[in-house]
Amino acid sequence: MATFKDLEDSLKSFLTDEQSDAHNIRNTTFTKYNNIKIWMDRGRFQEPHFIVRISISEGVYSLNGCTKLGGGLGYEERLVIKWFSRIGVKDKLRELWGSDDDNKDKKK
Repeated sequence: MATFKDLEDSLKSFLTDEQSDAHNIRNTTFTKYNNIKIWMDRGRFQEPHFIVRISISEGVYSLNGCTKLGGGLGYEERLVIKWFSRIGVKDKLRELWGSDDDNKDKKK
């Protein structure tokens, strides 16, 4: 079974890989990706969703097509949407949404 930590590590790796060949690599601060958090909060949104926090930015995205429900991540937002479209990511998030109550609504 997938965990939020697995998804956080996957997103961190994806973000650093996507930006590693950027023309402005010197100005990119990869340390901000050390604190990526992914969780779900049924109290705030009833629709299946996931929440991503990168540094001080937070975005809420639907599991149905990764449409934004709230917040925003700035530049990284397009990369999160691209990460969501990778094989297996959506399935893992849906698995966590439907998992037992111990994993629901927990912010890791």
